[in-house]
Amino acid sequence: MHASRVLLTDANERATLAAARSLVSAGYEVHVVGPSRLSLAGASRSVRSHAVTQNALEDPEEFAAAVGRLAERIGAAVLLPITDQSVEAVLQHRSRLPADMRIPLPDLAIYRTASHKATLLQLAEVAGFAVPPSLIVPSAGDPLPAVPDSWFPAVLKPHRSVVVDGGRRRKVGVAFVDRADRLAEALRGFPGGAFPILVQQRVEGTGEGFFALRWDGRRIAAFAHRRLREKPPAGGVSVYRESVELDPELARAGWRLLEALQWRGVVMIECKRDARTGRLVVIEINGRFWGSLQLAIDAGVDFPTLLVRCALGEQVSEQNAYRTGIRSRWFWGDVDHLYLRLRRSAAELHLDRQAPSRLQALARFLSFRPGQDRWEVWRLRDPGPSLVEALSRLGMLH
Repeated sequence: MHASRVLLTDANERATLAAARSLVSAGYEVHVVGPSRLSLAGASRSVRSHAVTQNALEDPEEFAAAVGRLAERIGAAVLLPITDQSVEAVLQHRSRLPADMRIPLPDLAIYRTASHKATLLQLAEVAGFAVPPSLIVPSAGDPLPAVPDSWFPAVLKPHRSVVVDGGRRRKVGVAFVDRADRLAEALRGFPGGAFPILVQQRVEGTGEGFFALRWDGRRIAAFAHRRLREKPPAGGVSVYRESVELDPELARAGWRLLEALQWRGVVMIECKRDARTGRLVVIEINGRFWGSLQLAIDAGVDFPTLLVRCALGEQVSEQNAYRTGIRSRWFWGDVDHLYLRLRRSAAELHLDRQAPSRLQALARFLSFRPGQDRWEVWRLRDPGPSLVEALSRLGMLH
C-alpha cells in the first residue's frame, strides 16, 4: 500500500474528474476505474486509467471484488466511490476489498438512513429545516392517499434512488403528476421496489445546497451554492451554479442534521428556498461527492484533498473561507437545458411562475461573464476530458 495512491470509481462522472484533478494537483498518484480505459476522468493529465467491466448496479458484490483486486494490485491507500450504486456496493461488500485500505464513508446503516427520504424528513425537521408537505404510499397495492388539489403538480419520490426490485438493484428517479386523476397511473410507472413512495407538494423557489465534510465528530469544511439552471429545468442536476455566502440558518440546520446522523465523510444537503415563506426546505441528502464538485474546488474548498488527508489520519484544520460569486457551467448539460426550454412549454416542463421566457433562456445561455464564469469540464491545460465528453455526446465514442 502506498500512502499517496488514491483510487476513484465511476471514471465517466464529472465528480470523479473534479476529484481526480484536485488530487493530482495536491501531489497524489490518482487511479480511476470505469467500464473502459477511455473515460472522462481517465483522459485527464497524470491520471492512470483502468477498466472494470463488472457493474455496481447489476452485480455489486462482483464489482466490489473487482475493484478490490485492482486496489490490491496497484497498492491504493484510499478508495473513493463516487456514485450511489458504487457507494452501496463498497459498503455492503467491504470484505471483498483490502482490509488496510481506507474508505472514508459512514457505515452502511448510517448511509442508508440518510438515503431513506421519509426518515430524512423526520430528522431534517428536528434539525431545523422546513420539509415539504408529504403523504406516503406504502406499497403498489395500497389505496391512494387523499392529496389536496393545491399540491398539484405534485412530486412523486421513491424512498431511495437505488432500490431492489425483483432481486436486482436499479436506479429510480422522481416524477411529476399534474392532476389527481393521473396519480394512480403515475404510481404504476414505478417498480415495486421503489415503494414506499412519497407524494409531496412541489416547492417553488431557488435551489440551494449545503456541502460539508465532517470527520470523527469534527466540522472540517463547509460550502454553499445557488442553482441557476438545472436539467431538467424544473429540478434535477445543476448545470449552472454560483458559490454564495453560507447562510447561518442553513449551516446550523445542516450541522445539526449531520450530528444527529453521526455522519463521517462528505455530504450534500439539497434544499429549496421557498418563494412563499423564505424558509429552507430540505429536498434530499447525498452522502457522496456531488456533480457540481468542481465549483467548490474553484471557489477554494478542496473537498477531495481534505477528505483524503482525513482518511490518512492527518490533522486537518477547519476550513470555511471561500470565494463567492464564482460560477460554474457544465456546457453539455446547459445545452440540454436550453433544448428542453425551446422545445417544450413552461407548463409541460412544470416550471415555476417566475421562470424566464424562451427568449430570455436563450439570452442567458449565450451570456458569459469573464473572470467569474468557469467551464466545469473544459480546462486549457487539461483538454483531454472535454474532448472525450464532446466525442461521446456526438456519438463518436462507445
